[in-house]
Amino acid sequence: MAGAFLLGWGGEAPIKAACEDMLCKTGFPEDVHSAVVSRSVHGGQPLLNVRFQSCDGNKKIHFGSSEPEDFRIDEDGVVYAERSFQLSAEPTEFVVSAQDKETQEEWQMRVKLTPEPAFTGASEKDQKKTEDIIFPWQQYKHSSHLKRQKRDWVIPPINLPENSRGPFPQELVRIRSDRDKSLSLRYSVTGPGADQPPTGIFIINPISGQLSVTKPLDREQIASFHLRAHAVDVNGNQVENPIDIVINVIDMNDNRPEFLHQVWNGTVPEGSKPGTYVMTVTAIDADDPNAQNGMLRYRILSQAPSTPSPNMFTINNETGDIITVAAGLDREKVQQYTLIIQATDMEGNPTYGLSNTATAVITVTDVNDNPPEFTAMTFYGEVPENRVDVIVANLTVTDKDQPHTPAWNAMYRMTGGDPTGRFTILTDPNSNDGLVTVVKPIDFETNRMFVLTVAAENQVPLAKGIQHPPQSTATVSITVIDVNESPYFVPNPKLVRQEEGLLAGSMLTTFTAQDPDRYMQQTSLRYSKLSDPANWLKIDPINGQITTTAVLDRESIYVQNNMYNATFLASDNGIPPMSGTGTLQIYLLDINDNAPQVNPKEATTCETLQPNAINITAVDPDIDPNAGPFAFELPDTPPSIKRNWTIVRISGDHAQLSLRIRFLEAGIYDVPIVITDSGNPHASSTSVLKVKVCQCDINGDCTDVDRIVGAGLGTGAIIAILLCIIILLILVLMFVVWMKRRDKERQAKQLLIDPEDDVRDNILKYDEEGGGEEDQDYDLSQLQQPDTVEPDAIKPVGIRRLDERPIHAEPQYPVRSAAPHPGDIGDFINEGLKAADNDPTAPPYDSLLVFDYEGSGSTAGSLSSLNSSSSGGEQDYDYLNDWGPRFKKLADMYGGGDD
Repeated sequence: MAGAFLLGWGGEAPIKAACEDMLCKTGFPEDVHSAVVSRSVHGGQPLLNVRFQSCDGNKKIHFGSSEPEDFRIDEDGVVYAERSFQLSAEPTEFVVSAQDKETQEEWQMRVKLTPEPAFTGASEKDQKKTEDIIFPWQQYKHSSHLKRQKRDWVIPPINLPENSRGPFPQELVRIRSDRDKSLSLRYSVTGPGADQPPTGIFIINPISGQLSVTKPLDREQIASFHLRAHAVDVNGNQVENPIDIVINVIDMNDNRPEFLHQVWNGTVPEGSKPGTYVMTVTAIDADDPNAQNGMLRYRILSQAPSTPSPNMFTINNETGDIITVAAGLDREKVQQYTLIIQATDMEGNPTYGLSNTATAVITVTDVNDNPPEFTAMTFYGEVPENRVDVIVANLTVTDKDQPHTPAWNAMYRMTGGDPTGRFTILTDPNSNDGLVTVVKPIDFETNRMFVLTVAAENQVPLAKGIQHPPQSTATVSITVIDVNESPYFVPNPKLVRQEEGLLAGSMLTTFTAQDPDRYMQQTSLRYSKLSDPANWLKIDPINGQITTTAVLDRESIYVQNNMYNATFLASDNGIPPMSGTGTLQIYLLDINDNAPQVNPKEATTCETLQPNAINITAVDPDIDPNAGPFAFELPDTPPSIKRNWTIVRISGDHAQLSLRIRFLEAGIYDVPIVITDSGNPHASSTSVLKVKVCQCDINGDCTDVDRIVGAGLGTGAIIAILLCIIILLILVLMFVVWMKRRDKERQAKQLLIDPEDDVRDNILKYDEEGGGEEDQDYDLSQLQQPDTVEPDAIKPVGIRRLDERPIHAEPQYPVRSAAPHPGDIGDFINEGLKAADNDPTAPPYDSLLVFDYEGSGSTAGSLSSLNSSSSGGEQDYDYLNDWGPRFKKLADMYGGGDD
C-alpha cells in the first residue's frame, strides 16, 4: 500500500490515511460532501480534495464548478479559492461536476463548506482537521486486481497571532509520513516565508518534521503564508506528494485609526433645515476590517463657535456623514464652524479601542436672505443738453449678503419718469452702485428737468420664508443745463431746379439757418461758403442770398447725375461759438448747348467697293430731348466727297459710311460729316472722319503698310518708331567704326619697340616729390663725374629695331674728365648733343611711330602756339635742315614747299 503524509498537532499521535477495498463504481463516492474551512478565504488557497473513482484508469476527467468565479478545481481534484472573501455563518454550497472528455458522460456532487469557529485561544489539539477525500482507485492494465491510488490530506489553516513574544523558534505542527518506519526520510518546506522572500520565518526539522516560526509576525505586512511540505528519502527521491500548509496571521489591535485628511472642508447653505447633509469624513485602520480591531466609530468632540447652539451638527458613528441637527445657521452672524472629529476602533470601545482625531471646517454659504436697500430716498444729478453717454447720478445701495455673489449683485431698473427712454442704469461690478447714464440727447428748450423712479433688486430672487420686500425704490432728480447749440439750416439739404447756362451774377436762391438757443441773447447768424467745387456760387454773409459767379454748365465734370452740390456754413457768436452746415443741391436742367460729334475719329476701309462699310456713332453731351435721334449727311463741298462716299443712317445714333465708286486709290482721306441733333432749336456740327483706304485680302483685312496705321498706330507713333530705328542704326555704326579703329591701333602698336627699353618713348612719373626736408641729401658728384658711374648701370645709347637698324659704326660719345669744375657740366651736355646728332643709329630712323591717345582737355594747352605767329600753312620749315639728322625727316615733310 502506498504511504501518506501524517500531520501531528503538538504531541498528538499521527493520523494515518487508510483505504478499504470496495467494489469499483465510476463516479463520486457520495452525493453531498461537507467540509470545514477557515472563515477568511484567500485567493489561491486550497480548500479540499474531491474524490472521484474511475474503473478505467485511462479516462480523462475534467472537473468543473457551478461557481467558477469563487472556486476552481484542478485536474488532480484539489479545490482552490478563486478570490478572497469571507464565509457567512450559513454553509456555502456549490456543485462539483466531473465530465469524461471522450464520452461526454458527466457526474455531479454537491459540496457544503462550513466556516470553522472563531479562534478563542484554545489549545491546538482542540482544532479539527478538514475531512479528507480519497482520490479515485486506479486499475493497472497488467494486473487483474485493483490497487489504491495515493490520497493527500487537506491541512486546516494554522492560525498564528501576530506580535507574539515567543520564545522563538516557536513550534507549530509536526509533519511525518507513515513510510518513515521503513525508510529514512527528510522533510522540508518551500514557499514565501521559508525558502522564498521573506526567507527564514518558518523552519522545519528535517528529521522529525517539526515546523516552527522564528520571529513575530505582522498581519499588516503579510496576512497569510502558503507553504508546501515535502518528504524525500536519503537519495532525494520523492516519497510522498507535497502537501499545502496555510498559516493565517491572527490580527491584534496594534494600529490606530488614521484619517485620510487631517483637515476636512465642507459647506452648508445658511438657513438649512435640520437633517441637511454637510460632508463625510473617513478614517482607515490597518487592522483587520472584519474584526473588531478594524471596526471604527466616529463622534464629534467639540464645536467652535458654540452659537446659536453648541450642537449644530451630528455625525453618523459608522459612515462618518456629518448632518445638521439644529436650525439657525446664519452666514451674516457665523460664517464658519470648526469641529473636532474622533475615530475609535474596537467598535468605539473607549476602554480598549485606539483613537485619533481630525478637524472638520464647515463654511456657511450665503443665500439671498437680504435685499438691496438704497442709502437715500432721493438722488440728484445734472447733465448738459445734447450730451450722451454721460453719467449723471450714482445710486448707492447696501446689501448684507456676501459681496460679489448673485445674492449681493444689484440690478437697477426705471419704473417711471422716462417715457422716451433717454436714460439707462448700469451696475458698477465693483461697488454695486447704479450709474444713471444718458443714452439719447436731451434738448433744454424742450425738457429742463427729469424726475425718475428707480428700483433695485438682486440677480437671484430672495430665499423662501424671507419677510423683507424683494426690492427697494428711490427717486432721481436730474436738471438739464442749457448750452450754446449749433445753428441748423432748414431744409437741409435744399434742392433747387435750374436750367444750365445761367449767367454769372444771377440770383439763384436764399439759404438760411436757424438758431435753436431761444433763451440766449445772441446776434444774427453769419453765412459763408464751405464747399463749391466749380466755384460757381457766393453767399451773402447777412441774409444768406446765393448768386452765381460763373455760368452753370450741366456737362461739367463737377456735376453728377445732373446734380451739383455746394456746402455753406452758418455761425453764431455764442460762448463758445458754434456753427452748422447746410448742403445746397442744384438740379441742372439740360439745354441744347452742345452739337453732336462723330465717333470714332478714324476708320479703315478697303479700296474696292466690297466690303467697304464703316460704322460711325454720333456723340452728344446733352441728354434727351436735346440729343438723338441724329441726322447724318455729307456736305456739298468739296464735290469729291459726295462723288466718292455715301452715308446711310441705320439707327437714331448710328450711321454707315461706304464708297460710292468701285475703286478708290489707297491713302488717307478726310471725310466731313454733318450731324444734327433733335433739340429745339437744332444743333449741328461738321465732324471730320479720317478714313484710311488700303488694299485688302479676301477677308477684308488690310495687307499693305497702311494696315499698321489702321490697326491703331497714329502718325506720332510711327515717327517715334522710325526715330528709334535710326538711332539704333547710328549706334551700331559708331560701334563698328570704333572697333575697326581699335584693331588698327593694336596692329600699329605691334610694330613699336618695347617701351621699357627706351625712356624717351615711355610715360615717366614725376609725382614722387621726396620725403620733405629729410630727403635733401643729394649726391651731386654723380652729375659732375658721370664717368664714375658703374658700367653695368649705363644703358646703351639709343633704342634700335633689329629689323631696321642701319649698319653703321657707333660713334664715341665724349667722356668728361673727373675734374670737379662746375663749368664742365654745360660743355659736357653740348658735346653729347653733337655726338647724338651725328649718330645714324639713334632713333628716330625711317620707321612708323604710333603714340596712344591720352584724352582731351589738358590744362597745358596746345604746343602749336609756342613761337608761332601764323597758321601752319604760312610757317617756314626750312630751318629744320639746320637742326641736324634728327630733324631731317621732319624737314623733308614740311620744308619742301608745295612738293
